[in-house]
Amino acid sequence: MDHLNISDFLSPVNLSAISHDEGYKEGQLGKIVDAYQEHFPDLDEAQIVLVGCGEQRGSGLIHGHSEAPDIIRRHFYSLFYWHTDIKVADVGNIKAGSLFTDSYAALKTVVQELIGDGKTVIVLGGSHDLTLSQYHAYVESKKLIEASCVDALIDLNLESPFRHENFLMEMLTGEPNFLRHYNHIGFQSYYVHPRMLETMDKLRFDCYRVGSVKENIDEMEPVIRNSNLFSFDITAIAHAYAPANMVSPNGFNGEEACVLMRYAGMSPNVNTIGIYGYDAQHDKDELTAKQIAHMLWYVLDGRSRGRREASLDEKESFNEYHTAFAEVETTFLQSKKTGRWWMQLPDKKFIACSYKDYLLASSNEIPERWLRAQERG
Repeated sequence: MDHLNISDFLSPVNLSAISHDEGYKEGQLGKIVDAYQEHFPDLDEAQIVLVGCGEQRGSGLIHGHSEAPDIIRRHFYSLFYWHTDIKVADVGNIKAGSLFTDSYAALKTVVQELIGDGKTVIVLGGSHDLTLSQYHAYVESKKLIEASCVDALIDLNLESPFRHENFLMEMLTGEPNFLRHYNHIGFQSYYVHPRMLETMDKLRFDCYRVGSVKENIDEMEPVIRNSNLFSFDITAIAHAYAPANMVSPNGFNGEEACVLMRYAGMSPNVNTIGIYGYDAQHDKDELTAKQIAHMLWYVLDGRSRGRREASLDEKESFNEYHTAFAEVETTFLQSKKTGRWWMQLPDKKFIACSYKDYLLASSNEIPERWLRAQERG
């Protein structure tokens, strides 16, 4: 596929500004990643493609273009390349439009083109409202999707004039709607109006409190595995681990953030990942940028692990368990390679689940995940 048509929307990465090229050692990602400098990268071999978009006018910042993507790159490129089965390309940064909606449109076009060509796209963002561009890339292709957002807040504040505080309304209720299901991971209750959660529940969307996620983080693996779009706002990471997060002292620690990103990498369905909300001027010693770089590394780690997974029709690669609960007979599959679980719905489709779901079904209880999937039809 000729990707040069998307290069009109992109400006090259200035690697020498990020690091003197000779500054990368043998084995570091900076030596390996095929980045857009003089020439647009050859994307044929790449499975993962980075694209920077520093647009943050949606968060009310007038000089709304940040250097965030390049600062993150500097730290990511200095990490060591362990996953030689994963090829990474970097197509540079989205050129800022005269309006922030122009930047949205450019990002949407680039993401749509890349996922249409079978790539997994990682957006190094400005503000969290750029998630809309991720979503509209699927809308444009008329693809029904499941989305997961990791965020301390639920961005449905209709009284706010700032797009990054209310963009979810368009995503969850816009017409025509291509969102089959939405998961919100890591919200902090004291920042969320109780009625908002009731509304989300009525819409059959699933919201997971930060405390319950931290207690059972492995329960998030099937949630993320079922998703196509994954969006991570760094407000979800406690200030101590991400000093640029000025919203909350609480949240995920650095390792937990990396675990969630590894799950996104492992998923065979996730093909767009966005990391948003990084404002370099609030960072301390670029620790947040380093944290994000480590999270990116774990996407590669997850993708490398996920590639080893057999497809569900390769019967000999799975343990099969037949069980019945509430007079419903169903089948659970457990991968011999990765230990992950799937359960069968009445329509014979398999969805990602956890060992806990299997234990519940075995003791004649209906797993909540099964019920929710049935409610959504």
